[in-house]
Amino acid sequence: MSKVAIVRCESYDYKEVLTAVKRGMDLLGGATKFVNKSEKILLKPNFLAAETPEKCCTTHPAVFKAVGEVFQAAGADLSYGDSPAFQTPETVAKVSGVGAAAEELKIPLADFKNGRNVVFEKALQNKKLFIANGALDCDGVISLPKLKTHGFQKMTCCIKNQFGYVPALRKGEFHVKTPSSVDFAKMLVDLNMFIRPRLYILDGIKAMEGNGPRGGTPKSMNVIILSEDPVALDATVCSMIGLDPALVPTIKIGMEAGLGTCDASQIEYLGDPLNSFKDISFVVDRKPLRPFVPGGMANFMKNLLVPRPFINHDKCTKCGTCVRVCPVSPKAVDWHDGKKDRPPSYKYERCIRCYCCQELCPESAISLKIPLLRRLIGDFQKA
Repeated sequence: MSKVAIVRCESYDYKEVLTAVKRGMDLLGGATKFVNKSEKILLKPNFLAAETPEKCCTTHPAVFKAVGEVFQAAGADLSYGDSPAFQTPETVAKVSGVGAAAEELKIPLADFKNGRNVVFEKALQNKKLFIANGALDCDGVISLPKLKTHGFQKMTCCIKNQFGYVPALRKGEFHVKTPSSVDFAKMLVDLNMFIRPRLYILDGIKAMEGNGPRGGTPKSMNVIILSEDPVALDATVCSMIGLDPALVPTIKIGMEAGLGTCDASQIEYLGDPLNSFKDISFVVDRKPLRPFVPGGMANFMKNLLVPRPFINHDKCTKCGTCVRVCPVSPKAVDWHDGKKDRPPSYKYERCIRCYCCQELCPESAISLKIPLLRRLIGDFQKA
């Protein structure tokens, strides 16, 4: 039976957050259940990009600080870190406010720029993984994900947060190797099963809906959720926002692999009532995924059925972030005509539908466009 602690927290006022975190920890048995004195414990926030806390793109510094204070009191020797997609951990830490919170508690930044190869024989997707030194050189991990939508995996909570163990320069390689959302989810499950964070503490006080995980809209959900089981925690979020967990690849594959359970009959909910947080107005894609499968007719069907990234020229500032993060070679999105005074354009026959461009656009200028044929099929099915 997996335990999920659900705690109401309606603001980022530090005293309120600290009280909520302590309550959640007590519901699960206390901090000393998860760490021993003097153990080296890594706090792993979500550092997608350098955005201020108000953007709800990264783990809020108040949540980070509260968790840090609780585990320091339990005697843990803490460090923290994550690997952003293309900026440095130092930059994201500074802009997000997590760096300042870490300095207050004298928690050092771990090495997430460099890493080394490890072999994981039980892997579903990749037996060889390249992991940041900071994640390998600790005794255990406490993961601090953020509740956000995600174009490729529908949502990013616990399981998706572990992609940050892969240093930035290696992230593109994984997208190229696993262009299917299903295969990518297997890789994410592998990362969770290899690292095995001891506890997941979700910042859902203010989440991100819509065009996430960077360009969406802040949404008050007023909750902090804690669990040792990332599948159960992510499935709990699905229950709150009216999303079928079977449509989230990381949840479905995670349960099949034994990472955890999304069966509500096997989950014990502690704390505040789950129903009191349900909000079906939460903007998230609730339709089945159409995963990309490379090669031949699949490429043709991909362009007819799979959502594709689309640049809104009115919002685009021509900063080139989408071009830099595109993992394929030659680039799917680029200034193909050489004119950088105009927004970049796509060659969709090259696009693997990883949505890195949409995920990391700082202006929310890239959204996912559903092809006409898929819309027509959807309308036919509803009729």
